[in-house]
Amino acid sequence: MAINRPKGTQDHLPDGSPKLTSDISARAFSYVTDTARRVLERAGASFIATPMFEEAEVVKRGVGGSTDIVRKEMFSVYYFGDHGGYVLRPEGTAGIVRAYLQNGLKQLPTPLKLWTHGPMFRAENVQKGRLRQFHQVDYEVLGSTDPLVDAEAILLMVQVIQGLGLTGVQVKLGSIGDPEDRDRYNSYLRELFTPHVERLSDDSRDRLERNPMRILDSKSQADQALIQELQVRPMLDFLGPEAQQHFEAVRGHLDAWEVQYEVDPSIVRGLDYYRRTAWELHHQHIGAKSALGGGGRYDGLAAQLGGHETPGIGWAFGVERLLLALEQEGVTLPESEGPLLYVAALDPEHIGVAARVALSVRAIGAAEFGYKAQKPGNVFRDAERKRARYAGLIGSDEAAAGTVTLKHLQSGEQQTLPVSELVAYLTGQAAADMPASQALDSRA
Repeated sequence: MAINRPKGTQDHLPDGSPKLTSDISARAFSYVTDTARRVLERAGASFIATPMFEEAEVVKRGVGGSTDIVRKEMFSVYYFGDHGGYVLRPEGTAGIVRAYLQNGLKQLPTPLKLWTHGPMFRAENVQKGRLRQFHQVDYEVLGSTDPLVDAEAILLMVQVIQGLGLTGVQVKLGSIGDPEDRDRYNSYLRELFTPHVERLSDDSRDRLERNPMRILDSKSQADQALIQELQVRPMLDFLGPEAQQHFEAVRGHLDAWEVQYEVDPSIVRGLDYYRRTAWELHHQHIGAKSALGGGGRYDGLAAQLGGHETPGIGWAFGVERLLLALEQEGVTLPESEGPLLYVAALDPEHIGVAARVALSVRAIGAAEFGYKAQKPGNVFRDAERKRARYAGLIGSDEAAAGTVTLKHLQSGEQQTLPVSELVAYLTGQAAADMPASQALDSRA
């Protein structure tokens, strides 16, 4: 019997794996999350981690009980003694807002910027770009309604994408207004669609009474054809003065920062707690629609979860979908950095000495040691294969004198140093060799 990973999941593999492709490269995966961390933490975001499963009620309130995610795509968890209604998280925002409320994070200075990354779960129909376990990077800001916060959130999402080297990406921007604006829009949609109810899909007939805006998100081709035929007016036509002013302020900040975007009137969010700004990030060639991710303002979510009124805005993108985009564009990833030192013994009785040398160097950088005795040529060969900066030899003479023979692999320069001085020497050499950009990164 063959042993296979579960359908709709991926293994992310280390370099050198025989079945490695760029979209399942662990190095590419780390490249995405490391780039997000660098951009977001430089903007003042703090990392937060929440459980991979939440109480079902948190997710139902956070995502919406009538959404396809809750009705069709949510994985229930029954491995606990109380069988008490836990689900694997289908997205990250609800859990972060729950953690904000439960742990008194409102006491921290606002706006509070948080970010996370981790696995999410949905019972998807598996296809290119659609997995049942996938990974997201999430950025959330709580405690401010300022349109400047909205614009910065969009900018940071774009900067993460640009930091990865992607170019074929487009921001589509819209606004869903305030609750009273959506009430007017939903009344218009009911009046428009009711005479054509027989032509709607079963799901959209159900939405017509409860939440007509969600018809516009329908995956049914028949629904979309009817929307086109009826020439449905966009939500932007129904914005009140305050929501319109907010939208124009967001656009003004983006224009000032020269962020490229397209106003897309078709962007909607059907849940009650969403407010005003909404956007999507699209790529040209990743299949299963082109969205890499998106975001929006959710000022009503905290109250929906039973907490105090707290404005919020956030975004998320799928890591695997970004990996597909990187592959499609042929983006060259940075080479993984080898160890600072690879050191090995020339005879079996000194393997422990080589190990102690490597362990001492790990205080300042990566260091590896050989587990068996090796000839000098094999030590240098293995060090080059590992892309080490230095190779170290411990023979009988070195062990007796408390020294190590050190070779700089790029220049070929070789010298013998006291082991007691090795860390200080390598620290100085590493600082001298490091490009200025890397030196700045190390202090970030």
